[in-house]
Amino acid sequence: MKRFTAWVKGVVTLLIPHLYGQPGETRTERIFRRIRIGVVIAACLVTLQSLLLVLGAWRNDRQIEHNMGVAAAEVLSAGPRRSTIEFVTPDRVTYRPELGVLYPSELDTGMRIYVEYDKNNPDLVRVQDRNAALAIIPAGSIAVVGWLIAAAALTGLVFLERRLTRQADDIKVSSQSSS
Repeated sequence: MKRFTAWVKGVVTLLIPHLYGQPGETRTERIFRRIRIGVVIAACLVTLQSLLLVLGAWRNDRQIEHNMGVAAAEVLSAGPRRSTIEFVTPDRVTYRPELGVLYPSELDTGMRIYVEYDKNNPDLVRVQDRNAALAIIPAGSIAVVGWLIAAAALTGLVFLERRLTRQADDIKVSSQSSS
């Protein structure tokens, strides 16, 4: 068990970058430390983006629910990420939201659906009975994939740094033996 704990601590020490330099840190070590910091920052930004995606969907839902109108709509074009619709409000105004409808999955062109919209901003429309909970899995998947890529990049950097260090040590040993 102690051996495993020591191994885990060693892996964590190699993968997680220090924000400060070590005494006697070489130029190559400093460059690799900064690259590792950049990889972690990029993964944090991807996670923040995913969180903001869910918060934005939740905010849109709250705005729709605050002043909700319901209407029948026709799907003009359907796609997995964007579907355009057309609907008529009770006061006989026809709307085609520029950005399409929120939560457009499983829609087909020509379908008749019910939508919920913000009466103050009819361009903010979602498919009836769908909400921000549908954004959690895609956003979470993006964050997880981002961290998996970051972990792979950090692992690759560790191996590359070790290889370069070994090559530098071999060059030093061979130059000292030839002197």
